Amino acid sequence: MNLCKTLPSFLRRSHTSLGVLINAGDKDNAADTVRYLTGSSLHEEEDKAGRPTTPWVRQVISGVDLMRHPKYNKGLAFSDTERDRLYLRGLLPPAVLSQEVQLERTLLNIRSKDSDLEKSTYLQGLQERNERLFHRVLLENLEELLPVVYNPTVRLACQKYGLMFKSLPRGLFITLEDRGRVFRILKNWPERNVKLLVVSDGERVGDLGDLGVQAVGVPISKISLYTACGGIPPSITMPVMIDVGTDNEELLRSPFYVGVRHRRVRGDPYYELMDEFLTAVKRRFGNTVLVQFEEMAYDNASKLLNMYRTEFPCFNDDMTGVAAAVLAGIMAALPKTGGRLSDHRIVFAGEGAVVACIAELFATAVATQTSQTVLDARKRLWLVDSQGLVTRERGDSSTLESYKLPYCHAGPDCRDLASAVKLLKPTVLVGLSTHGAPPFPFTPEVLQAMSETCKHPLIFPLSAAMPECTAADAHFYTEGRALVATEQKVEPVAMANGRTAVPAQCTSTYIFPGVALGALISRCTKLRDEQFIAAAEAVSRMVTEEELSRGSIFPALSKIRDVSASVAKAVAQKAYEGGFATALPKPHNLYDAARQGMYHPQYRRYR
Repeated sequence: MNLCKTLPSFLRRSHTSLGVLINAGDKDNAADTVRYLTGSSLHEEEDKAGRPTTPWVRQVISGVDLMRHPKYNKGLAFSDTERDRLYLRGLLPPAVLSQEVQLERTLLNIRSKDSDLEKSTYLQGLQERNERLFHRVLLENLEELLPVVYNPTVRLACQKYGLMFKSLPRGLFITLEDRGRVFRILKNWPERNVKLLVVSDGERVGDLGDLGVQAVGVPISKISLYTACGGIPPSITMPVMIDVGTDNEELLRSPFYVGVRHRRVRGDPYYELMDEFLTAVKRRFGNTVLVQFEEMAYDNASKLLNMYRTEFPCFNDDMTGVAAAVLAGIMAALPKTGGRLSDHRIVFAGEGAVVACIAELFATAVATQTSQTVLDARKRLWLVDSQGLVTRERGDSSTLESYKLPYCHAGPDCRDLASAVKLLKPTVLVGLSTHGAPPFPFTPEVLQAMSETCKHPLIFPLSAAMPECTAADAHFYTEGRALVATEQKVEPVAMANGRTAVPAQCTSTYIFPGVALGALISRCTKLRDEQFIAAAEAVSRMVTEEELSRGSIFPALSKIRDVSASVAKAVAQKAYEGGFATALPKPHNLYDAARQGMYHPQYRRYR
């Protein structure tokens, strides 16, 4: 029987298109399609019985499918010509609004929300509807929206992820049950040319601890910043959640938890899964794909870095990125503090391995710039934990964590931070606790002791759960001579002498987008400490004399793409000097190459 004769006239007129649809499946599926289009009761009965059907998509989209695709949707910015050519006429109100008008409308909607969490939810919805508008809003209003899309709001959003989950694939999820088929799962990701992965297992999400699979919000937010700040095209990025369970009792009891429901698995099964995953990544995307580990326990992150840093470029932003940001602030302050980097004496106060990572990068930077060894540079760096100053008299390898041992120097027993500061006379004081509230606040006594032996002390109260002190207190108790950098943006501080100090925000956002961009334009096969030191130097050079005179030791976030391009140039240059860059021949101007390779979120015209 001629199939076309059995169809209504309007279908016979388009029998060629229908043929494409029919050929996509077998004869049974073709029959299903005809029965459906002709209103057959047999199809209805089979559908109720659960008869399977074959989902299919077209490669070229138009009409409502185009509007539903966040990568191509422009909302009311589709021109009249585009609406006619792309079958959008009648699907939108008649007004044509430019992206600039849409941006202003979006900002009005964001600012009308009562809380940062509501703002974050609104922005997530925008990203799922209109990718380019989302990134332009974020890029052009980064200072205002950074705490909304990143810390501290992203951690609150992770806590409620089970209630806010949507089926749109925003990340890739891999569990222990997927062992043996991880490579096939990687092929399910809709983009093939992936060059950047942000990977988390959710075990250590700041001061919130273990959030299991709900920590996927952090890699997703990091990807947004890679695009907005570093110009990394979103199509080449992939957030990944390695779900090996959780020890969070509240999540395990919750009926809305969307992860696997068992205790967190550690040891060999964990590393076997990670090995299969990273091997599959290398096989699927090559050895120049950049892998960032995020929100992991220090032991797991450091072990993975040591195992795979020679396989492809990888790093942990909580460790190396934060360390490079602090180093950049210290370098930027040198014109005001005087002397060299090696002249600084630093006290790190806090619980967690991040302080030791900052100390190690600083020691490496000093050894690189001077004739000192890393061992000599470590002698000017001291740790203060909850028990006081870390010294040999207090403990050894049997009682202290391994990351503290390189900074366990000979010295007296100081049980509080004030005593340690008075004894050591540091020029830099860094507070950073990753496990709850800091063990010692920066009291007036501590701040005054800093100012008595240093003309311009550098104060970094960076603990996320509770800053060690406010920027206002740091300026007040040092008579306005301190240079202060905080974990979150704070308002300018009016001082007694009539001047206004502008405390800087110390964030790894200055570092990791540019590092990724530099790794991509050079196609390097590894990341080394020297590249992060070069990144810190590049950020410090972006601080102007005017900013430094106001007390700011970091450049304005409004210049973030210029900063990222400078960081990318420095990172790529080190890759070429080290012989592990594969993008040959080397570009004549690395800065221009970085700028030209950036993704721009302006709308494109469609044929």
